Amino acid sequence: MAELINEEAVLAALSTVQEPDLKKDLVTLNMIQDVKLSLNQIRFTVVLTTPACPLKEQIRQACVEAIHRDISPDYEVIIAMTSAVTTARNATPILPGVKNIIAIASGKGGVGKSTLAANLAIALAQAGSTVGLIDADITGPSIPTMFGAEEDRPMVENIDGKNYIIPIIRHGVKLLSIGFLTPKESAVIWRGPMLSSALKQFITDTLWGELDYLFIDLPPGTSDIHLTMVQTVPVTGAVIITTPQKVALADAEKGVQMFTQPNINVPILGVVENMAYFTPLELPENKYYIFGKDGGKELASQHSVPFLGEIPIVQTIRESGDNGAPIVLHTDSPAAEAFKTVAESLARQVAIRNAAGKTAVVEIVE
Repeated sequence: MAELINEEAVLAALSTVQEPDLKKDLVTLNMIQDVKLSLNQIRFTVVLTTPACPLKEQIRQACVEAIHRDISPDYEVIIAMTSAVTTARNATPILPGVKNIIAIASGKGGVGKSTLAANLAIALAQAGSTVGLIDADITGPSIPTMFGAEEDRPMVENIDGKNYIIPIIRHGVKLLSIGFLTPKESAVIWRGPMLSSALKQFITDTLWGELDYLFIDLPPGTSDIHLTMVQTVPVTGAVIITTPQKVALADAEKGVQMFTQPNINVPILGVVENMAYFTPLELPENKYYIFGKDGGKELASQHSVPFLGEIPIVQTIRESGDNGAPIVLHTDSPAAEAFKTVAESLARQVAIRNAAGKTAVVEIVE
């Protein structure tokens, strides 16, 4: 029978367990809480940096092994896994309750940027995070359709004499889009300053509340909207989405160059390759690389940034978006698993970035 030991011995054992990404031990990172001891049991909580942590089972197993190795194999080790999403943002009057602001960008249209933004937002919400999504493609909003909210209209609340927009909530995600504010059959024909003004209002005049992640689904290319975003809020980082073919990669390269130029200095959290391959239903083990292979991986490698994953060409991805229920809601779908894997990889990169204690510092020369 195991002998009763103290909390210091437990913490000493767990101090040998390293967080794989942050390269420090769990005790130093204050990830161990609520240690409780009995004659035959050791209980404690591990506080992860995100509920979407892809390494949670690896960390759990390492903790059990450390206790059995350094204390006694006779103890039953019971671990509660919880999370507290990290942030590197300082106190700011703009979006004070938002921990991480993530831009979803592409060099060209039609590569699946909004599909990616919608599925990532829902995947992180499903994992237990609080998530918001701004549709910053003012002239071509698609988020209302993808979330089945085309007929919804946001409410307005007056606080201290100022009106604030209340986001629409669908599938656990707070949403705001120009598509909620204009008739869906009407074209938005605005000049650059009006587009920028709309995005600023979405950011500063909306009651976003407490969020772990706020995604900004940007329009294609490099424009006033992109500059407005980085001038208005400190951005945690950007995700670049591309398809494998040469023309898409050339435009994605421009997106990477825009974010990484010295006067913008927004870190690239990773590259996602959409429409990477086609797998027929009748041949589930086969992959056909219709548009080329590994273009996104090569782009990420060239710029020494993470490659977050591949998304296949699947008809149900398009159908789910058209029907207002993005594919990640269908938990038995391989395509849904692909988006969840990318979401976990992204959350992991955000935590690594935050551990470095950096946010984007922007100095725009007019």
